[in-house]
Amino acid sequence: MADKITLGHGSGGKLSAELIRGFLKPLGNPILNQLADSAVFSLCGKVAFTTDSFVVHPLFFPGGDIGSLSVSGTINDLVSVGAVPRYLSLALIIEEDFSQANLKKIIASAARTAAQANVKIVTGDTKVVNRGRAHGLFVTTSGCGLVPDNIVLGRNKIKIGDVALVNGPVGDHAAAVMLARNEFSFSGKVKSDAVPLNGLVNRFLPQIKTVRFIRDITRGGLATILSEVSEGMNWGIEISETAIPMRREVIGIAGILGLDPLYFACEGRIVVFVAKEEAERMLSLMQKHPLGKGAAIIGKVVAKPAGRTILRTRISGTRLLEPFSGDQLPRIC
Repeated sequence: MADKITLGHGSGGKLSAELIRGFLKPLGNPILNQLADSAVFSLCGKVAFTTDSFVVHPLFFPGGDIGSLSVSGTINDLVSVGAVPRYLSLALIIEEDFSQANLKKIIASAARTAAQANVKIVTGDTKVVNRGRAHGLFVTTSGCGLVPDNIVLGRNKIKIGDVALVNGPVGDHAAAVMLARNEFSFSGKVKSDAVPLNGLVNRFLPQIKTVRFIRDITRGGLATILSEVSEGMNWGIEISETAIPMRREVIGIAGILGLDPLYFACEGRIVVFVAKEEAERMLSLMQKHPLGKGAAIIGKVVAKPAGRTILRTRISGTRLLEPFSGDQLPRIC
C-alpha cells in the first residue's frame, strides 16, 4: 500500500477497496463488516439522532486527535439530550498526499474512543480531494441512540432557583489546540478534554430526578453556551467567576493572547441544570466519577434579568455574558 493517499483512493476501484479494508480491522463489527450501502440495525423507543463535522487544525494535539474528537463530540451531543448512544457513522474527506500512517493512527484513535464508550461505528464513507482542498483531513460523524421514556430534558424545564454545575475545568481543548500549533513563544502541559461523557451522564441521570437540562460546552465556550441557554427565557442565569473551575495554564494563555477563557472551547465538559435540593448530591456523584473529579457548582437560575446571563466577577462587579461575535480561534473543533 502506498505511503500517501492518492486520488485513486477515491475512485471507487481497487485502491478504494484497499483503503476501506484497512479501516475494518480497528473499526470492525458485525454490522460494519457487511460493507453494505447502509447499516441495518434495530432500535425500539425514542430515538435521538445527531450529526457534526470536524475541521480541527492541527489534526493531532495534546490529549487527542481529530479521530477521538469526532467520536467524542458526537457521543456528547447525544448524551446532552439524555440518550444512550448506540451507533455512529464516520465519513472522511481526505486530501491527496495525506499520510497513510497518520490516517491509520486517526482511525485507531476513533476506534478506541468508540470502544471506550461502548458504541459501534457501523457505516461510513471516504472521499479524496485534490491537494490543498481539505487541510489534510475533514471528518463528519453522525450518531443515534435511545432516550429512556422517563427522560425529558429541555430549556423549558429549567426553573428559577435551579443550580448550574460543570463537570471539570473549562477551556482545556482550545488551549491545547493553540499550543499544538507552535505559533506562540510559550509552551504548556494542557491537554484537550475531548472524551465521551456517556459514562458520567449515565452515572447521575438515573439517580437525580430533577435534572432539567444538559448542554455540552463546545465552540464558543461556557459564556456562549450559557447566554444561548438563557436567551428568550423568562428567567436568567447568574454565575460566579470564582466558582468556575479553570486551570492556571489556560488563564495564563488567554491573558498572554488577550482572549477571554470563558469563550474557550471544550470537548469533554457539560453544564447541567438541576433543582437546588439535589445540587449537592449531583456534585458528589459527579466528583466520584473519573470524568467529574473537577466538578463544581458555578451558579443559579434567577428571576432577573430575564433572558440574560450575568457573571459575578472576582471584584464583586457584574458583567453581561453574550455570544461571541466572530471566531476567536479558527479550526478548534
